[in-house]
Amino acid sequence: MFFTIRKATENDIPTILHLITQLAIYEKLEHEVVATEETLKQTIFVQNYAEVIIGEEDGQPVGFALFFHNYSTFLSKPGIYLEDLFVEVEHRGKGYGKKLLAELARIAKERNCGRLEWSVLNWNTPSIEFYKSLGAKPMDEWTVYRMTEQEINDLAAL
Repeated sequence: MFFTIRKATENDIPTILHLITQLAIYEKLEHEVVATEETLKQTIFVQNYAEVIIGEEDGQPVGFALFFHNYSTFLSKPGIYLEDLFVEVEHRGKGYGKKLLAELARIAKERNCGRLEWSVLNWNTPSIEFYKSLGAKPMDEWTVYRMTEQEINDLAAL
């Protein structure tokens, strides 16, 4: 088995959507996926809001990491926020998730980022243990807040 990581291209859009859907099924959130090939093309490859790296086993996509830059005012440095990391269930336990995160760490280092951050569902014990094994620490003193499109529209109307 030969594992490689590469930057995604527009040709990967169907694969990215497939992996996003597989992640949503795993997280029991499939009903929330409204992404389409067209919206992924526009937001990732036209407007450059995010980037994707693809992990392949023997040339076949088996995982991905989707990320974007954030910024730390305290550090006065950019950071990377990992939106999604996913390896297909049948390919887990081979170190592919670790290799994808290591590649993301290299990207963060090249870009002089001060942080690499992400969120994990509280019930996802396998992922939590995996992240801890890599040296990541939970930010227990922080709570994530979110506004959906409706709340954004309501607030913007004030």
